[in-house]
Amino acid sequence: MKLFPPTPLNERLATGLAKLGLVMKSKAWRLASAEKLTPTQGQILTQLLSQGPGGSTLQELAAGLGVRPPTATEAVSALERKKLVVKRRDPQDHRLVRIRLTRKGAAAARRVSSWPDFLAHAISRLDQREQASLLGALTKMIRHLQERGEIPLARMCVQCLYFQPNAHRDPRRPHHCHFVDAAFGERDFRLDCPDFQPGLITISQRRQSKCPSQVTPTEPPRFHARK
Repeated sequence: MKLFPPTPLNERLATGLAKLGLVMKSKAWRLASAEKLTPTQGQILTQLLSQGPGGSTLQELAAGLGVRPPTATEAVSALERKKLVVKRRDPQDHRLVRIRLTRKGAAAARRVSSWPDFLAHAISRLDQREQASLLGALTKMIRHLQERGEIPLARMCVQCLYFQPNAHRDPRRPHHCHFVDAAFGERDFRLDCPDFQPGLITISQRRQSKCPSQVTPTEPPRFHARK
């Protein structure tokens, strides 16, 4: 009997992720097309919706989407003509222009940002342990891709100013979020938190960690560990 031809596990996983990526791209395109938007315009609306009422600068939008500023400028101008976004001076810094959703734009953003629902349903078929393992694996993969410059910076817990790793003795909730002043575990990690603030400890300082939360900083700790 012949042996089944081996294929490296990482290649099989990459193939599976690629298939998911194709489906996600197709869903996003269909929803954007239904609103008579380009995919980039739909992504900008979705990003603005996640940012909240404060909006974003053009540079922040371009960085978040991983596109060049001229591409973001063209998409924002089209959205402005459609009365889906407005530009306003930042009240704290009048040198900055912030892009915000209009009421019409917020409604459109909610419609075009609903495409991940099908994926959430598929994930719900995994048990809690599988979901927690997947979240940890995704966090490490995203961090690695960011280190290589392959994807934009994500608003993840492990890169946030408010994140303090291993602050508690409880193995289920060893970390601390100083924004909400609460202990949490790796199953509670967020990959896109609206309250994210860039941390002082850089990604490169986390490279040697065995899990997303084990950090060896080269600077003094930002917070005192809690007992």
